[in-house]
Amino acid sequence: MNLFEYEGRRPSVAADAFVAPTATLIGDVTIESGASIWYGATLRGDDGPIVVRAGANVQDGSVIHTTPGVTTEIGERATVAHLCMVHGAVLEEEALVGNGCVVLDGALIGARSMVAAMSLVPSGMRVPPGMLAAGVPAQVKRPIAGTAAEEWVKLNPVYYPELARRHREGTRRIDL
Repeated sequence: MNLFEYEGRRPSVAADAFVAPTATLIGDVTIESGASIWYGATLRGDDGPIVVRAGANVQDGSVIHTTPGVTTEIGERATVAHLCMVHGAVLEEEALVGNGCVVLDGALIGARSMVAAMSLVPSGMRVPPGMLAAGVPAQVKRPIAGTAAEEWVKLNPVYYPELARRHREGTRRIDL
């Protein structure tokens, strides 16, 4: 993993967290127990803190940043899927932000809710717990209970810790 101190602030990574060797953590970044940060993800805590709570996952190519004086938080067992940008926002417990989403400053993604792939969550938007939001700009569409979205929200908190374990144990750098 690529860890960088910035103006005296350094990343803190729990011993049992998985941070891929190509992930980059800069400054005031906290990765809690069992969380996973995947290949090519960048978490830049220069303007404010970033906290990735226990069991959460930030997937390949995603960027997490913040604005001055704001904490960006990825809640317990929450998912930031592939190629997302989360900027100065909060994801609550088991929230899922789908592939390619942008979540902007002051947004709040409620517990066990889902933002559909390729959506843009504008600054200050609130997605209530257990709801699906989608679109550009995102709009709250409906409850996820009983839908495929609910299955994804339930699957990721179970699947990603096991996948992280497999990568920790089974991935080795090779030289050609």
